[in-house]
Amino acid sequence: MHKRLLGALTAFCLGAMTMMPAASAAEVNVKGPGAGKKIVYIPIDNRPVNDSQTVEVAEKLGYKVLVPPKEMLGGIKDYGHPEELLKWLEENSPGAQAAVVSTDAMLYGSLVGSRKHDLTAEKIMERAEALKTFHENHKRLPLYAFGTIMRTPRGAAYSSEEPAYYKTHGDQIFAYTALLDKEEMQGLSRKDKKQLAQLKAEIPAEYLDDWLQRRARNYDANERFMTMAEAGVFNYFLLGCDDSAVPSQTHRESRHLEELGETLGKTRSVVTSGADELGMLMVSRAIHDNLRDVPFVYAEYAKGKGAETIPTYTNEKIGDSVEKAIAALGGIPVNDPKRADLVLLVSTNPDGKTSEANFPVNTTKFRKGTKDFVKKVNDYVQKGYPVAVADIAYGNGADNALLEGLRKDGLQFRLQGYGGWNTATNSSGFLLGAASLANKMSKDDVADLLFTRYVDDWAYQANVRQQVANMLGGWPGEGGYGKLDAKLEPAREKTAALLKDFLQRNLCFPWGLKVQEVQVDFPWNRMFECDAKVVLKDEDKR
Repeated sequence: MHKRLLGALTAFCLGAMTMMPAASAAEVNVKGPGAGKKIVYIPIDNRPVNDSQTVEVAEKLGYKVLVPPKEMLGGIKDYGHPEELLKWLEENSPGAQAAVVSTDAMLYGSLVGSRKHDLTAEKIMERAEALKTFHENHKRLPLYAFGTIMRTPRGAAYSSEEPAYYKTHGDQIFAYTALLDKEEMQGLSRKDKKQLAQLKAEIPAEYLDDWLQRRARNYDANERFMTMAEAGVFNYFLLGCDDSAVPSQTHRESRHLEELGETLGKTRSVVTSGADELGMLMVSRAIHDNLRDVPFVYAEYAKGKGAETIPTYTNEKIGDSVEKAIAALGGIPVNDPKRADLVLLVSTNPDGKTSEANFPVNTTKFRKGTKDFVKKVNDYVQKGYPVAVADIAYGNGADNALLEGLRKDGLQFRLQGYGGWNTATNSSGFLLGAASLANKMSKDDVADLLFTRYVDDWAYQANVRQQVANMLGGWPGEGGYGKLDAKLEPAREKTAALLKDFLQRNLCFPWGLKVQEVQVDFPWNRMFECDAKVVLKDEDKR
């Protein structure tokens, strides 16, 4: 491992970083189980976690993964190009072992595009039917699809990726549709009914109609995709709920679509929480199917509410989300770790509550339950089990106390996988997809993927991100956390310096390497996504 990684160039982006060996990926993975095989993949947008970092996992196994050019994929301003994506899919599918496509990209261009488009119902259905035609023209090609139920943001704070009126009326829209969901589930009190009527009167009718009609078109398309899965158009259709809550309009729609999906069963389709992990899960399933592999997964939770925890940004218990993710990737849950190909240990707070990783409360001091969980990880690792840790006690970043415990016990690079980068299901779902394939990788490649997560989830998301955010107000020029603008360059420089320091102090590199240089960019001109390149050098050859 040491020789292969000397002078390694490491790159991470939005929840993922890849340590690239000096040799090319083709040279390193020429004997992998996917050598000589091709997957075509259309991600939900151009954020690296959906694009290059999902691709990276498959390439560790030797697969050649083709992705459309960046200019075809959706971003923060350019929402994507569905017609060009369909043409690209047709041109690049011959000779592939599988095709994995985002239905949001194929219908609207991207995830953000799905929230802000002005497409007619007819145009959306025309694009949906094009996937059926594609299947009929490539019947021997396994086709895996994943889509989302539109999110219901809690209010104005999330308005940048919503229609303009959400900035002024987002809180009211969220509250109004949450009451509609509650009404269907359990009925409304007299106070609730009064609030519902008041909210409907306060929200301009044209805004509410626009928002609900766009959702209705999205709902109809997802319903159509589920019937396509039942008819065999898709080998699997995975439908996620973008940032959600209970109650909410997203949860309301998911309940109805899940009822429809019950006729298919989890072997053909599943409705779950999440969005950015869906591509990884479907790429993972495509690989497992191609290799005729069925991973057995044993899941165990921290003490307390554990599997009953309903994390922030989700609309279901984490135990249900994990079970659905296992089904989606083609795995089987088992009750005995001795039978498992992967032991998934899920870190939750004893009281079942989640906070944000960039809040001051996220320190290295052990909280109730942390010590016991670290001991649990250590015990399983010492017994030789392939352990993956889902770190979901906080949203949008790692638990500093847990990671400090892993560091002190020398467990950082003895795991088969780690995830703690965004929402609970983003973290656990992406982790399951990647770690379920890790037993087919070299130890070097597993270490690469672990390094990816520690840099973004721990170093950046849970620590450096907030440190730099706190400095933005003192720098000259226009810009801020959500739109850096004139502060982009100083943010790059300061983030790079802080990342270098954090990594050198907190990561126990098993290869005798040290951080030489860090370069940083923010591809969506905001603090939330970070794209860094880390150059490592041999500590003994300074």
